[in-house]
Amino acid sequence: MSRFARAYEPLPVSGTIRQRPEDFAVAEILNMRCAGAGGHVWLQVQKRGITTPDAARLIAAHAGISCRDVGYSGLKDRHALATQWFSLPITGPEPDWDGLNSDLVRICQRRRHHRKLRRGTHRGNRFRIVIRDLQGPLEALWTRLTRIRERGVPNYFGPQRFGRHGNNLQRAEALLTSRSGEHRRFQRGLYLSAARSWIFNEVLSVRVASNSWDCLRPGDVAMLDGSHSVFPVAEVDDKLCERVADGDLHPTGPLAGRGANPSQLGVRSIEDAVERRYAGWCAGLAQTGVRQQRRALRMRLAGLSWDNAGRGDWTLNFTLCRGGFATSVLRECGRFVTPISQ
Repeated sequence: MSRFARAYEPLPVSGTIRQRPEDFAVAEILNMRCAGAGGHVWLQVQKRGITTPDAARLIAAHAGISCRDVGYSGLKDRHALATQWFSLPITGPEPDWDGLNSDLVRICQRRRHHRKLRRGTHRGNRFRIVIRDLQGPLEALWTRLTRIRERGVPNYFGPQRFGRHGNNLQRAEALLTSRSGEHRRFQRGLYLSAARSWIFNEVLSVRVASNSWDCLRPGDVAMLDGSHSVFPVAEVDDKLCERVADGDLHPTGPLAGRGANPSQLGVRSIEDAVERRYAGWCAGLAQTGVRQQRRALRMRLAGLSWDNAGRGDWTLNFTLCRGGFATSVLRECGRFVTPISQ
């Protein structure tokens, strides 16, 4: 991630994150309510120290069903205390859910609904992050957080998307250039997503370097805040600038795939230049049938607050929209390391 441009000058602030899973807490915010009846049980689960797919496998084994039948909305960090929803079809008597509780997973609540939980159903995620042994000019960090609350941060995909030591990108390269064998559906989707995310980050980095990541340029494709609705921008006027300043609109970048790129002019030149460097990936993504999409270049934070406990530890609280990475917020605040064992 160090290759990607930063929106703000680096701060000489350092500390440690994720000393324990409880230091990085994330809670999923659903975009719907359960009906209260139906053939699917929805479980709100708090998981600790395991991946979302691993938690799904534990739930499936406990219920005696195939893991393919377990639904969840998004992937949550392994090294975190994460609360999220899972669904599974139960037509007969329910299992003893208390028997599922362990140091890895704990059932918080359960509901009934008439259908499976689908990917991308949640609206966003609430984060509570503890930074330990914070050192450096803390007044500068206070100022930086205030600025981030007003302006937001570049909407980079975080390093976890690319796997340990970038392994997901290496596998994406092999998959997209037809040098690999068959992959399970989940693995294949993970590798394709890593490739698209890296190309997006490269485009965003160019926009950050030119200080145009949080403003519209002629030829941009604008996205309505809180939705995936987009429209082309031929000319930028005062009204559009005001809507961007208010957080109602965001400039976007490409998620490579099949279909025509809707950006134009100088914006299109930037995106084309990046995609030419990854021509093999882009061609492979188009051949897989993945549809080209857009993603906001800017990420705004809701409810950003911080607390200094007075012992060298700070706690940050904020909410991000679906698909936002907390690591992209932290990289604009200082240099925070995680224990080597992770």
